Amino acid sequence: MEPIPGYSRACCMIPPIVAKEYQEKGKYETIGGLKIYVTGSPTATKALLIGYDIWGFSSQVIQGADILATSDKDRSYQVFMPDFFKGEPCNKAWYPPETDEQKKNLYGWFATRTPALSAERTPQIIKDVEAVYGKKAWGAVGFCWGGKFVSLLSGPESLFNAAAQAHPGLMDPADAEKITIPTCVLPSTGESVEDMDKWENALKVEKYVKRFEQGHGWMSAKGDLEDEKCREDYGNGYRIFLAWFAKHL
Repeated sequence: MEPIPGYSRACCMIPPIVAKEYQEKGKYETIGGLKIYVTGSPTATKALLIGYDIWGFSSQVIQGADILATSDKDRSYQVFMPDFFKGEPCNKAWYPPETDEQKKNLYGWFATRTPALSAERTPQIIKDVEAVYGKKAWGAVGFCWGGKFVSLLSGPESLFNAAAQAHPGLMDPADAEKITIPTCVLPSTGESVEDMDKWENALKVEKYVKRFEQGHGWMSAKGDLEDEKCREDYGNGYRIFLAWFAKHL
């Protein structure tokens, strides 16, 4: 598998995917008053910031963070995943929103947890992290809600050198037009082909786009890692991310 020219073959050497009861390799720290999942070498000069999906710290996205932090033997990354939702991820009882009460609760939750609000906080988060761990070169990773978050952070004067998204949410070609850093996107069957094409065509930077025949969320909270095909594609998605950052970060 060589989806991206020039990638490190070490990128493909990720550990076996754990289907259930995953034990995280990192730890939760409070940095600048914010809970952050931190994994990888503290001496790494390269770092990845992850924007999770609306379900927060799922075991699938924690395992993904650990894969990114530990799998490329030629490159060392320290990975940071802030708890932007402050311990209150989306309630699964609200989804899908069918009743008036579910809609009220879900839309109210979204209103106070927009990707834009978290993007505004990110420069300070990076300053706080670097005050503890030192200066780093940064890449950004996002899933669904986090995809929009990453797009907003990828514009002019971005603090990031490269970005990667999977099954992105709230896609807007106007965001894509402003992106200034190399961007990798792995859409699922849950994203409209037409909308994805418009977004991709608006990108003016180096890009890599590959659609997976998986449902929305397969690389994060909705990934059924007990399903062999999903588990395989989950691993392949993270291999592509590692290859992308090996090339651009």
